[in-house]
Amino acid sequence: MKNRSFLQRLGFSLAGISTAWRLEASFRSQTVMAGGAVLFLLWLRPPAVWWALVLMNCGLVLGAELFNTALEHTLDRLHPELHPSIRIAKDCAAGAVLMFSCCALGTFIALLIARWPLWPR
Repeated sequence: MKNRSFLQRLGFSLAGISTAWRLEASFRSQTVMAGGAVLFLLWLRPPAVWWALVLMNCGLVLGAELFNTALEHTLDRLHPELHPSIRIAKDCAAGAVLMFSCCALGTFIALLIARWPLWPR
């Protein structure tokens, strides 16, 4: 798998995203929420720093969701039976997604507070 061309590596990456989209409802819902955030940014037209913060948070949440999916599928394949250590690993990965999601929500709320015309700045 080493020393593949850029296009082959890109194909592997896109296949992973496509697989996560097909198999994981949470990835689909997070992707839809990221799309909604982009639409909101287009409507609100905030300064570039807000674009960067919101888009970075969207990418972090989706990336964490991809890592969570990869870990879950790997662990299920290697050890399909229930085991306390595997439960902990899966729960921690899901917790990471939750933490990133909470940070993204906090950034979005900060954007609303900063840009809302009726709220004091």
